[in-house]
Amino acid sequence: MCTVQRIRAAYRRFVSFCPLCVPFALVQEVTATSRHYVDRLFDPDPQKVLQGVIDMKNAVIGNNKQKANLIVLGAVPRLLYLLQQSSSSLELRTECSVVLGSLAMGTENNIKSLVDCHIIPALLQGLLCPDLIFIEACLRCLRTVFISPVTPVQLLYTDPTVIPHLMSLLSRSQRTQEYITQIFSHCCKTPEHQTVLFNHGAIQNIAPLLISPSYKVRMQALKCFSVLAYENTQVSMTLVNVLVDGELLSQVFVRMMQRDQPIEMQLTAAKCLTYMCRAGAIKTDDSCIVLKTLPCLVRMCSKEHLLEERVEGAETLAYLMEPDVELQRIASTTDHLVAMLADYFKYPSSVSAITDIKRLDHDLKHAHELRQAAFKLYASLGSNDEDIRKKITETENMMDRIVSGLSESSIKVRLAAVRCLHSLSRSVQQLRTSFHDHAVWKPLMKLLQNAPDEVLVMASSTLCNLLLEFSPSKEPILESGVIELLCSLTQSDSPALRVNGIWALMNMAFQADQKVKVEIVRCLGTEQLFRLLSDPDTNVLMKTLGLLRNLLSTRPHIDQIMSSHGKQIMQAVTLILEAEHSIEVKEQTLCILANIGDGNTAKDLIMTNDDMLQKIKYYMGHSNVKLQLAATFCISNLIWNEEDGSQERQDKLREMGFVDILHKLTQAPDSSLSDRAKTAMQQYLA
Repeated sequence: MCTVQRIRAAYRRFVSFCPLCVPFALVQEVTATSRHYVDRLFDPDPQKVLQGVIDMKNAVIGNNKQKANLIVLGAVPRLLYLLQQSSSSLELRTECSVVLGSLAMGTENNIKSLVDCHIIPALLQGLLCPDLIFIEACLRCLRTVFISPVTPVQLLYTDPTVIPHLMSLLSRSQRTQEYITQIFSHCCKTPEHQTVLFNHGAIQNIAPLLISPSYKVRMQALKCFSVLAYENTQVSMTLVNVLVDGELLSQVFVRMMQRDQPIEMQLTAAKCLTYMCRAGAIKTDDSCIVLKTLPCLVRMCSKEHLLEERVEGAETLAYLMEPDVELQRIASTTDHLVAMLADYFKYPSSVSAITDIKRLDHDLKHAHELRQAAFKLYASLGSNDEDIRKKITETENMMDRIVSGLSESSIKVRLAAVRCLHSLSRSVQQLRTSFHDHAVWKPLMKLLQNAPDEVLVMASSTLCNLLLEFSPSKEPILESGVIELLCSLTQSDSPALRVNGIWALMNMAFQADQKVKVEIVRCLGTEQLFRLLSDPDTNVLMKTLGLLRNLLSTRPHIDQIMSSHGKQIMQAVTLILEAEHSIEVKEQTLCILANIGDGNTAKDLIMTNDDMLQKIKYYMGHSNVKLQLAATFCISNLIWNEEDGSQERQDKLREMGFVDILHKLTQAPDSSLSDRAKTAMQQYLA
């Protein structure tokens, strides 16, 4: 065996045993032709190697089977070796990067194999070469690898010298500009990535590219700004002051939204302005938002556009106006948007205008994305305004569509449908009419039985509204055995689920009969109730106090619950009043004490607890009026004349100095507080 043959044999043995070089579960027929291409890479004649690489390049174009065969046979490590050898000619190194780029255009398994063979560090190292053609070839290959969803984007940020070097290459050519900005836009996934790019001058280096003569460069630069600005105040605030050739960047974006520009450019420019607006860099009433961005996004929702354009337009519009009622009102009256969205549920229709079979097949597979986008936009539109909610529910078959959406196979559609339902459930009128007529609580309850946390959060939040006292759905939900489900939510690791579980129970307990209250206390258990009273999440604590306050209403209920759990409740109240809590938490706690003080027998738990009376006295003299008012209300209940033992209670409280405090409070500048103090003083004068 000659030396060259021994090298080839050893190399093949290395490849066959190297787990990094073989794509997992990849079984392909290895042909003699494929072996021939790999063998030529080992020829001692550099010219024959070069010709072999060129022939390989031509053989793999559009041939995924050939690409897979070459990867299995170990072509990638050899190509990378040749690429990195300083002894290789520039032409050979360039052709190697072209072949690697072609291999990367195959399947996701191809990409995984390339990444496992460390193609990214090799290509990044190649960027240090001064030759522009070679740099462009490396960048083109890097671009192809990084735009794949299976490539770990963090690999771009591992070496801190890479990003500044890429920035320095932006000025080399239009191709370097296109490839680098495309790499940045695909690899900017987190706030940390945004910060790295921002700190290395992304804005000042990429902004001039927005007026490049090349459409591809302008488009990739625009996409770069959209990912940089998303939910990033620092970037957005900087962008708003950037000048491009003497023109404000926001105005450049406005020009890019004009109807004569390609749809992709209009949409991406609208996203840039949307993200800057949501980050607070542009006001919601700015003309570039009201007169340009919003109409552009509404326009994208019309059925003349492609499915993906309609989806992106609707989702971006939903995000733009989510927190702003005025934008919601404007959008709802623009181009019949509410009715236009109804078409999202009918697509593609049996008489579709789509004549391209591939496009029709694609749209049939992705039609659920339209429904998801429509639900999101309806949720955003109806989040504040009652008239808009009414308009939505009156849209043809809307409630039926939401009910159907709650049971769709796509988790994203189910989540969007329940978001829409939650938005509409904020309406008293809809709770009493549409929600009741369509019994939406049934599919909602079914959804709560088995769903991911993000769906559970939204579904349980909607359930909170359906359990409000004026909702006709409250009674049938109660009868369905929901208490146990809600109690289980309060034990979740997710603070949002704990909040919603206890919130729903709080709504359920409001003005409920004794049977329901007893069942809540039994099912929740005193241990869990008091665990929630020490929950680190303030929202959970507030809702638990609200539940306790609703449980302790009407005298028979107060006395019964306090007779069973009075000691623990008083301990919990003491702990909260002594700890470092917000004014709102302490106010709610004092209101619970006031309710206890309204009981016939329960008030003795306060009157026999001098430490608690001293706490009430302290809060009557507090600097915060809300706390003074709640504490005074508690004393007023304790000394009420018409109740047994009132004289003894009045005498004890007089001895403790409460009358003097009440007298001072009658002169308080706050009218509610002075009136409450005067009412209490009248009990002593009666």
